[in-house]
Amino acid sequence: MSPFGAGTGPGPRLVTVGVGTCAGVTAEEVLGLVDDVLRAARPAAGEAAALATVQARAEEPGLLLAARKLGLPLIAYDARTLARVRVPHPSDFSRTAVGTPSVAEAAALLASGGGSGTTVQGGAPVLLVPKTRARPAAGAPVRATAAVAAIAVPGREL
Repeated sequence: MSPFGAGTGPGPRLVTVGVGTCAGVTAEEVLGLVDDVLRAARPAAGEAAALATVQARAEEPGLLLAARKLGLPLIAYDARTLARVRVPHPSDFSRTAVGTPSVAEAAALLASGGGSGTTVQGGAPVLLVPKTRARPAAGAPVRATAAVAAIAVPGREL
């Protein structure tokens, strides 16, 4: 299935995965989490068109390698832009670490065409999978979160 959908029938037209990370996250952590959230979104999601994150983490080697292995662009937003997006699961940890209460959910919504001042003709961005934490090995800290968003098109089921 194309990440942009076929234009008819059920399903979103554009699917994006927002990823929040801590310094030192590995590509394997990101890849496992992206796989988990996309599996949770199916059959609605299909394939992702892009990964999105905050600029402060856009140069993380593990995140860059994960995007490369997935063959997806990595879109980065500044913290102030992300902070303007209303999300269901804001985080004080994220606010302190990178200056925005949301990375995963806000970045996913923005990359799907949402956010302040954005006009999406014929649809609106919605979260398909809310912020989800990576499942690290026993005793290891959580270093990544992800969320899936897509453009919901009126008359088409998600």
